[in-house]
Amino acid sequence: MRKLWTLVLLAALTACSPGAPEAGPREAPTTPQAATPVASVTAAVSPGTPKDVATGLAVPWGIAFLPDGGALVTERDTARLLRISASGQVSEVAKIAEARPDGEGGLMGVAVKDDRVFLYYTAERDNRVVGYAFDGNRLGAAKVLVEGIPKGGIHNGGRLAFGPDGYLYATTGETGDRPLAQDRASLAGKILRMTTEGAPAPGNPFGTLVYSYGHRNVQGLAWDQEGRLYASEFGQNTWDEVNLIKPGGNYGWPEVEGRGDDPRYVNPIVTWPTSDASPSGMAYAGGSLWVGALRGERLWQVPLAADGTAGEPVARFEGRYGRLRAVAAMPDGSALWVGTSNKDGRGSPRAGDDRVLSVPIS
Repeated sequence: MRKLWTLVLLAALTACSPGAPEAGPREAPTTPQAATPVASVTAAVSPGTPKDVATGLAVPWGIAFLPDGGALVTERDTARLLRISASGQVSEVAKIAEARPDGEGGLMGVAVKDDRVFLYYTAERDNRVVGYAFDGNRLGAAKVLVEGIPKGGIHNGGRLAFGPDGYLYATTGETGDRPLAQDRASLAGKILRMTTEGAPAPGNPFGTLVYSYGHRNVQGLAWDQEGRLYASEFGQNTWDEVNLIKPGGNYGWPEVEGRGDDPRYVNPIVTWPTSDASPSGMAYAGGSLWVGALRGERLWQVPLAADGTAGEPVARFEGRYGRLRAVAAMPDGSALWVGTSNKDGRGSPRAGDDRVLSVPIS
């Protein structure tokens, strides 16, 4: 069973039902498969025992670390921006009045740079990226950087992260309107790259905000020590993915789910059956990618070879904490903060949920 994530999709997926939610019931793979090799690399580090940082939260979606070792954390459905100290004290920084939580939308991504905070949220008519002044405790004046990102009850994307190049990256979903993923004039189903003022970053492949396209619903971004960008992506009914992102790359949706071996599209470096993943947040630490799985209820460790190819993934903490969504690496790489998502309407909350866990990386 564990070999399934390295298998190649051989037949068209026309039987897949449209508009499946990010982690709702989905059919198991039924298409015949053939094996493809994985890199000859194994995990060099293992995670330690998780410990609670904070409990009693509600759908923590994004985590961005602060210089003092604490972090800003978004709650998707309450639209609260929280500050969680390194010792676990929780305080409310702001409630984003313009956010309109609905379905898979709400207050999602968060990123921090210098004295500014950047948020991705669902507004009344669209998804948008907004920057705020930040004094370390409270948000100040807001500036809308990008608006008009299509919104929907499903597939809203929502991750924000600064790359090693200093530019801000945002992930968007195709909101269930599949053709938008292939339409480079649309902001849906894309990875966007921008300056801190919301302009297309210099060197973007099409001269627009679009950095890559053909995505269904990307919710995880991470860079390895060589500066290579990876993204985690929800599949439809068959294969979830991790992709190595190339500027201008077309990742195939809706023409391809998983591997297609079609020269027009970039193949993923890892695929999983959707029952094992529904991958959301992702981080890089200790030579591996760490991917939170919602439906799969585990933390996937994906060791990377020196050239950026993936070794065989290892499932960690399977079923122990329920649905895992937010994953962020501490700046020194010594630990991950991982957020559960058991109160999102698809999980089974347990005592203390939702929580943020600290996972040592040794």
